[in-house]
Amino acid sequence: MSKISAIVITFNEEKSIGRCIDSLAQVADEIVVIDSFSKDLTRIISENKGARFIEHPFNGHIEQKNFALSQTKHDYVISLDADEYLSDELIESILIIKESWPYEAYRMNRLSTYGNKWIRRGNWYPDKKVRLWNKSLGKWGGKNPHDRVILKKGVEFLHLKGDILHRAYEDSSETLKKIQAYSDIYANQNGGREASSVLKIILRASFTFFKSYIIKRGIFDGFEGLMVAMAESNHTFYKYAKLYEANRKITRDNKRSDEIIAVKDEAVNVV
Repeated sequence: MSKISAIVITFNEEKSIGRCIDSLAQVADEIVVIDSFSKDLTRIISENKGARFIEHPFNGHIEQKNFALSQTKHDYVISLDADEYLSDELIESILIIKESWPYEAYRMNRLSTYGNKWIRRGNWYPDKKVRLWNKSLGKWGGKNPHDRVILKKGVEFLHLKGDILHRAYEDSSETLKKIQAYSDIYANQNGGREASSVLKIILRASFTFFKSYIIKRGIFDGFEGLMVAMAESNHTFYKYAKLYEANRKITRDNKRSDEIIAVKDEAVNVV
């Protein structure tokens, strides 16, 4: 029976890391926590629960998770964020496939909360993700901070019963902080690499709200459904707005550099 390595990246996660490790301990044969120099009790809690704790500088979500992959002992890897944990049904599903490994990769739904309510509609559910796979056949990719597992061409996966349980946003204040933080990361990582425009900002943000609240029936989740749709729309708005600003700054800086070079060339020619 092939064993499983579990990986979690952390920074100041003392409130949630214990719950995450407790759920992983039921299916994993080793748990590796990659920490970007937390200042709280994350290390003590992780080590007390038997995890191997490694400190490593944070250069991006994708980079940190791929470093975590390189630190594992076993071929099969399961990855969670610190504010996630496995449902009982998902634990049972993993234990069953662990006996024979019929596939090389496994996908599962993620069920998230707003406040204390589990959100089963809108863009948040089912949030399908590959989180258990043979590490030789896939690695982390995507665009920071929106990382995802990229499998090699032709690798098939099985969808497992059960959910990754994700304690997402407590309230509107936390929501706004995360929107600003994640949209900053997106713009900084993708400025000069991806195009944005006023029309793109408006259309993407508007459609994101409409899709979550109307098409995917977030309206039936009451206040929480409205907040999720607005959070999704605001995140989309700010990440493309900040990307637009970053691209304009890059264009201005390049133009200024070209002007400086042109002035220097003229001065050389005059001499």
